[in-house]
Amino acid sequence: MNAPTVLSPGALARIDQAVAKYPPDKRQSAVMAALTIAQDEKGWLSTETMDFVAQYLGMAPIAVYEVASFYTMYDLKPRGRYKLTLCTNLPCALQGANAAAAHLKKKLGVSFNETTADGAFTLKEGECFGACGDAPVLLVNDKRMCSAMTPDKLDEFLGGLK
Repeated sequence: MNAPTVLSPGALARIDQAVAKYPPDKRQSAVMAALTIAQDEKGWLSTETMDFVAQYLGMAPIAVYEVASFYTMYDLKPRGRYKLTLCTNLPCALQGANAAAAHLKKKLGVSFNETTADGAFTLKEGECFGACGDAPVLLVNDKRMCSAMTPDKLDEFLGGLK
């Protein structure tokens, strides 16, 4: 029996485009793209959504869960309207990421992997985003990268989001 359709026809068409980049017997190679498309549509990856992606790509659900739980860009529970992921890897730490993290935690009133009471912000800790020369780096909703995020620059940025 097929799983019920969990994603819109538009999302499925985008997944099909990703699948088409691989040989027919390697459609599982599109799992990261499929998870990103699913998360963009749903806001986060529920077990039901991951099971659907697994069925759609012909994979074992556990293989999809492994990918989704390994990468910090995937959210396995609902998140705030703004997901703020701060790189705390060594180059960013040497350029003030630890101070930026402490500032964000105090300003938002949450720790890493928590969401503000109003549901506006989820704070995450991330690994290298490949922009070490722009440290410390903040990734917003997994799509927008902000550079040299000092406490003052963070205040200015947060003020612009409200």
